[in-house]
Amino acid sequence: MNVSYRKLFEILKKKDISKSQLKEILDLSSATLAKLSKNEQVSMATLIAICNYLNCQPGDIMELEHEIDKDTLLYRLKEEKKAKLKGSIYHQTQIKLAYNSNHIEGSRLTEDQTRYIYETNTIGLEKEPASIDDIMETINHFQCFDYMIDCANNTLDEEFIKTTHKILKTNTSDSRLPWFNVGEYKSRRNMVADRQTSPPGKVKKEMDKLLNEYLGKQNISFDDILDFHVKFERIHPFQDGNGRTGRIIMFKECLKYNIVPFIIEDNLKMFYYRGLKEWDNEKGYLRDTCLTAQDRYKKLLDYFEIKYENWLNNHFNWNKLIWEAGIPASFLLQKNKIVRSV
Repeated sequence: MNVSYRKLFEILKKKDISKSQLKEILDLSSATLAKLSKNEQVSMATLIAICNYLNCQPGDIMELEHEIDKDTLLYRLKEEKKAKLKGSIYHQTQIKLAYNSNHIEGSRLTEDQTRYIYETNTIGLEKEPASIDDIMETINHFQCFDYMIDCANNTLDEEFIKTTHKILKTNTSDSRLPWFNVGEYKSRRNMVADRQTSPPGKVKKEMDKLLNEYLGKQNISFDDILDFHVKFERIHPFQDGNGRTGRIIMFKECLKYNIVPFIIEDNLKMFYYRGLKEWDNEKGYLRDTCLTAQDRYKKLLDYFEIKYENWLNNHFNWNKLIWEAGIPASFLLQKNKIVRSV
């Protein structure tokens, strides 16, 4: 197991205490502070001193994390991110997720331009001029994905959600608006098409409720992740960037619970929107759209010879689904897999 001091730094942030201040107050050595920052083991005396100062228990400042199974997608993504491996599953996912998620929200960059920015860290424009915001949000999305991989095994919380949004919108024209609140919940009302969203004064309360309900589930399923996404988008907690933030969250939670993640490609956009809108009446619209996207991502996993669980039978209540759908002819269940007929 590995140790993580993420909780410690969250407490310090809330109390507005910097690392250097903690070092000075407790007379910690630079080496000890570096170990804390790198999630390396420190002495029990150091932990006791920190707990006494913050008036908390060891479990409040540290947690043990299971080592990542080397056969999982998350392990490969972390390994290839560290190595900056070109042509890898990490490389391909960065480009495809950034291009499609931004394109859904109106970015005019092509997939080739997105690839060029990622691979060369330069801007290659041949004919039409590109929006500076489209370019910045593409670069920011690459950083969001890296942050998400680093945090994939962590419990989903407000800090992750707000930090993801802050990374996504930093240095955009929106970030220069004094009321936009990059990395913070919205200050002005907004709408999704003709649908009303939560008013600014209620966002914090509704987000806390959503997180508590989600984290209170014993076994997170594929449908639970989709349900969180729908409710998150209906709250629409940020002034802008909610869709991209929400899709990063879904990818993270799939990695955490060893569910094959997925990328909503542009040609699935309208089905995705319909699924979000009709979730309360018919969950199958969004579910099947995301399963289709998942099937496409599985082809990448197969190509890169990355194993994944045939987890569908464990993550769905098949009897309930079949009953709801009236035993659909479009699904043929076979042992350990699901095959869509055409």
